[in-house]
Amino acid sequence: MAVNYEKAGVNLEAGYEVVRRIKQHVASTNRPGVMGGIGSFGGMFDLSSLGYREPVLVSGTDGVGTKLKIAFAMDKHDTIGIDAVAMCVNDVLAQGAEPLFFLDYVALGHNIPEKVEAIVSGVAEGCRQAGCALVGGETAEMPGMYGNGEYDIAGFTTGVVEKSRLIDGSKVAVGDVLVGIASSGVHSNGFSLVRKIVADAGLSLDERRPELGGAVLGEVLLTPTNIYVKEVLEVIRNCDVHGVAHITGGGFDENIPRILRPGQGIEIREGSWEILPVFKALEKWGCIPHREMFNIFNMGVGMVLALDASEVETAVAILSKAGRKASVIGSVTGTEGVNIIMQ
Repeated sequence: MAVNYEKAGVNLEAGYEVVRRIKQHVASTNRPGVMGGIGSFGGMFDLSSLGYREPVLVSGTDGVGTKLKIAFAMDKHDTIGIDAVAMCVNDVLAQGAEPLFFLDYVALGHNIPEKVEAIVSGVAEGCRQAGCALVGGETAEMPGMYGNGEYDIAGFTTGVVEKSRLIDGSKVAVGDVLVGIASSGVHSNGFSLVRKIVADAGLSLDERRPELGGAVLGEVLLTPTNIYVKEVLEVIRNCDVHGVAHITGGGFDENIPRILRPGQGIEIREGSWEILPVFKALEKWGCIPHREMFNIFNMGVGMVLALDASEVETAVAILSKAGRKASVIGSVTGTEGVNIIMQ
């Protein structure tokens, strides 16, 4: 036992217990291509086993931002890992890639095995939803770096797509239809503003709010980010998808134009999808101009697909069958900029 290391605030025995606790969660994410198991110095994946002819690897990394502060305040840690996975896999999905594996990094002041297990259980759940394997990670105990009970989490994923099927926006054309897929809530962006709104309005995370249908505010804010991998890959297999935008920080204004070519813009029709109650409440509590909300939050749309009009019915049917609400929210235009037609 490393007595002197423990005196410095690092408990190696707790770290060993974490590994023991999370093995079952890691094993539950296994998929074809995985080599080895937890405990090696590096995670291994056999790409040749998947049968790609011209594989292009697409990688992404992200965290969950200050949504963690809500998890700390609510002392709820079993869903934040889903957010970490979602932010990464939804990004590589936007290039048409199938996520293959995921690695997580959890840093905390003191290693509490039960808490780390809860965090990693969420990561494993996110991986199962995305169909990717959790092949490794790191838990770093760093006393003095984080406040009591606080931690940070980040993730990394790699996906693969046939070179001929890569979605890079080059096929997006004026007249393409934009199909929006519903979000589950705020997802994992804009929480610095969310927290300021809640604090300035004197709201308690533990209270039930009539604006949210009587739901507990903190629980609504912690709703995990939707993972769109399986259903969107099914759309890609059956339709000629020209572009995919993951609606994260910067909302509509920042993210949808990323799939456009010079000279193109978008027109969005408000009212063609449901703006979730949480966004209406935040707008009201924070006195945020309505148009500005679209430049910050996803406003109820977590992902947008650009397709030819002839493909829309098939795409929406696939998404609906998978349990996702999807609707036509706008189109690609020949005028640069984001034009949102308000109700």
